[in-house]
Amino acid sequence: FKQTHPGKKLLFMGQEFGQWHEWSEAQALDWHLLEHEPHQQLQRLCRDMNHLYRETPALYAGDTSPDGFRWIECQDAANSVYAYSRIDVTRPESKPVVVVFNFTPVPRDGYRIGVPQAGEWRKVLDSDGQHYGGSGYNSHEHFQTEAVPWHGSDQSVVLDLPPLAALILQ
Repeated sequence: FKQTHPGKKLLFMGQEFGQWHEWSEAQALDWHLLEHEPHQQLQRLCRDMNHLYRETPALYAGDTSPDGFRWIECQDAANSVYAYSRIDVTRPESKPVVVVFNFTPVPRDGYRIGVPQAGEWRKVLDSDGQHYGGSGYNSHEHFQTEAVPWHGSDQSVVLDLPPLAALILQ
């Protein structure tokens, strides 16, 4: 999910399909790994993340401005949940993106996240999707905000966070 954090992105040779060995100019990449489903799934996730990045200005327009990034949750060490929003600073009226990570093998049901705007939020990417090799734990595609102040925002949504995964909402 490098494409969601601020700053310039770097994807080194072979990372897009899970090469096991460090890249070396002395040999070719291990393209044969793509014969195996887990490597295809990782490549699919990387491809979809790159498409989302290219199509979503909030993920890149604020790379050099502190106004393009806002922590939502960075204190919940007990649950290992982190969340932040990305904003297109060139077009403040555009829809922001919210990224939520669950870094534990335990699902977090009913987890409330403050969001920067009221309305319906749509899941645009779920790293736990079955087509990426995940469990498909969270089948919800849309989330309606509630007027419950949370994380310094006037609006919030309640999510079922999949284990060891990230959700991107817009």
